Amino acid sequence: MEKKRWILHFGAVDQYAVVSVNGKVVKRHLGGYLPFSADVTDFLKETGNELTVRVRDLSDTFYYSRGKQKLKRGGMFYTAQSGIWQTVWMELVPEVHIEELTVTPLYDEAAFCVKVKLTGREVGGQVSVTLFSEDIQPIQAEGEVGRDIRVLVPDMRSWSPEEPFLYELEVSAGEDRVRSYAAMRKVSVEKDAKGVPRIFLNNRPYFQRGVLDQGYWPEGLYTPPCDEAMVYDICRMKNLGFNMLRKHIKIEPQRWYYHCDRIGMLVWQDMVNGGRSYQSWYVTYLATAMEYFHLRMHDSMLGLLGRREERGRRQFVSEVRETIRVLYNHPSIVTWVIFNEGWGQFHGEAVTQIARKADKSRLIDQASGWFDQGGGDIRSIHDYFFPLYIKAERRVTALTEFGGYSLCIPGHYMYRKVYGYRIYRKKSELTRGYREWIEREVLPNIPRGLSAAIYTQLSDVEEETNGLLTYDREVLKLEAKTVRELNERMRL
Repeated sequence: MEKKRWILHFGAVDQYAVVSVNGKVVKRHLGGYLPFSADVTDFLKETGNELTVRVRDLSDTFYYSRGKQKLKRGGMFYTAQSGIWQTVWMELVPEVHIEELTVTPLYDEAAFCVKVKLTGREVGGQVSVTLFSEDIQPIQAEGEVGRDIRVLVPDMRSWSPEEPFLYELEVSAGEDRVRSYAAMRKVSVEKDAKGVPRIFLNNRPYFQRGVLDQGYWPEGLYTPPCDEAMVYDICRMKNLGFNMLRKHIKIEPQRWYYHCDRIGMLVWQDMVNGGRSYQSWYVTYLATAMEYFHLRMHDSMLGLLGRREERGRRQFVSEVRETIRVLYNHPSIVTWVIFNEGWGQFHGEAVTQIARKADKSRLIDQASGWFDQGGGDIRSIHDYFFPLYIKAERRVTALTEFGGYSLCIPGHYMYRKVYGYRIYRKKSELTRGYREWIEREVLPNIPRGLSAAIYTQLSDVEEETNGLLTYDREVLKLEAKTVRELNERMRL
């Protein structure tokens, strides 16, 4: 029997963490959004162990990734939070154990490509992979650690929001065994019958009806009050007819992505922005005007974009790679969003190529909003104020933010000062405004090439009262029937 090891896991700690066991440092980790772990076996005593986590959080005063956190919150920026905000747990494993599992669906080949990494071993050693489902006999394949193992799937079933079918997966190596799941899903950019570039899901054109999801909660800021709360948000949006959530400059606990996988909700995952203070006149006002006149803003002015420090740029690139690695196996994720509205943007094309090398199976939105450098798979438009007219080009065109309409529900908002792009006083007025925008700007542009539309946003957050739901998730502020009917009309 092999010796066992105790692994201490942290889902996320914001921002710089030093972990000690019995007075000895076992791990240092920089970055408030990604998981990390430490083997603490050799630091443990039989009884009376002491675990210490020291955290330093510079929030928006430094170039580290911070999302929408701001020490002086207001408008579209929210209260800063710190410390341990995701789950902490310990795992007992064999001395040589499975450290990483990578599963890639090869949709056109009806196969999965599985790669297994063991602790301290790049290649060598046998791995057994078994695939299960309710309608096929178990399928077994064997191979080597660190090598691609191909698992052919007879009578393949696809994964989609309409049918989120998951295969069960069991992997064995030595004394270790893990269970997971996998899904047959393909996302690509192809031309439709009229030669217009579209987002294809499983080799068919598929219009993505999305909602911007900030992932904030009145009880815990980044931390949801319970697992059921995450499920509620996903199911509430799906019941309204949406098939996609854009997770906005935040990385959720892995449970959230698991729920999207099993419930059937596509995800566009933003990378978390960092950098020094952004110059609003440059990244917001000038950029909006340039977008209106279809003029390109270049991302080479690093000082104005808060990206003068090379160390900060290197840290962001490292986090792009790590975000993709951590979330790679989730079939719900179909698009990586690298930058948003120029916040901390730099060298967009180079960073896009780094992300592409890390994951060739998904789409990339290089620059959501302005500061488009012409790369990636998507021409990504934010439009809150101007008439929209789409012209088909070589990339897919997506309206990745629109709306932002505000309605305060008495007893369900936090502050007297509120923020939104158009203020309404009644539910009926907000519903009418929502309908008018969809019918005037979105629906006519779908035949012209529009392939996705993302409404701002899922819920109110602090001063920002432009959610479909109130911040406490207790009130839907639009007529559900109208939202469902309009979503049903947004199809290809």
